[in-house]
Amino acid sequence: MTIEEFLAEWRNDSDRVLVHTSGSTGKPKPMWVEKQRMKNSASMTCDFLGLNEGDTALLCMPLDFIAGKMMVVRSLVRKMQLFCVTPSSHPLSASSLQSVGRQSFDFVAMTPMQVFSTLQVDEERDRLRNVRHLLIGGGAISKQLEDELRDFPHAVWSSYGMTETLSHIALRQINGESASLWYTPMNGVTIGQTSEQCLWIDAPQVAEGRIVTNDIVVMHDDGIRFRVIGRKDNTICSGGIKIQAEEVERLLAQHLTMPFTISKARDEKFGEVVVLLVVGKNITDSVSQVCKHSLPRYWQPKHIIEVDHLPQTATGKPNRAEAKKIVEKLLDSNGN
Repeated sequence: MTIEEFLAEWRNDSDRVLVHTSGSTGKPKPMWVEKQRMKNSASMTCDFLGLNEGDTALLCMPLDFIAGKMMVVRSLVRKMQLFCVTPSSHPLSASSLQSVGRQSFDFVAMTPMQVFSTLQVDEERDRLRNVRHLLIGGGAISKQLEDELRDFPHAVWSSYGMTETLSHIALRQINGESASLWYTPMNGVTIGQTSEQCLWIDAPQVAEGRIVTNDIVVMHDDGIRFRVIGRKDNTICSGGIKIQAEEVERLLAQHLTMPFTISKARDEKFGEVVVLLVVGKNITDSVSQVCKHSLPRYWQPKHIIEVDHLPQTATGKPNRAEAKKIVEKLLDSNGN
């Protein structure tokens, strides 16, 4: 979708806009969302970050998904100057910015992959450091990436949300004196936990009714802030022990430099076992040694599968549903 196409849809007579979920755990689903709720969400974000009329914003994410659409709506609602570049892994490159004639911005939203790629080029890294509010969403931020951003002079934010909440409903700063591991909900958002420790969200300005997520969280003692441990559907029940795929990935990310993801497989003895998909060739033995030295005994992968690439969604998130299919196909073909 182009900016012109979205603006035409935004300004038509309908009170709703068609969006699609990211598809990180299954097939992307279409959703009709109210324009007024999108405006409410935009105001909540702008108020939280202190964005004002005349500030500059950069759109560098696809308009096919909620993150890109909301950047446009925020700019319209707060009367910011919006500059658009073609979505890519290097949105702050000289070639990308040539069309907009500007190199510094007050507000930019990127995926972790875009931030990682930008940090690899000195001139792009310098431009990123000059962004007054850098918002990172659409996927988990690795510890290594957080460490690289920790000394940035301006605010860097990690967002929590989903298509159903019209982008994020909570933010946490990952740099400076206000850096925190805890997400703070925006005004008008109430949260809590289910009996399975999954997060529920009441945000009447952006969504109708209570949303019960599959995200397992830990609540802060203040009863307001929260930390995300992982998704309920990414829990691996192995021999009576519950293992969270995201927690295994966080530990391994400190030791493995190649792309990888954690999945699971059925097992006669344990019910389910941990499976590691890793990009590379002839590295199983070395990766196995890393796992033995960096993971608790019960978290260590029973199977390590080498692949050419990892499945991702259209928004760049790990596609765990497809990863599981790869595991099942390869293990079944090998008679495991």
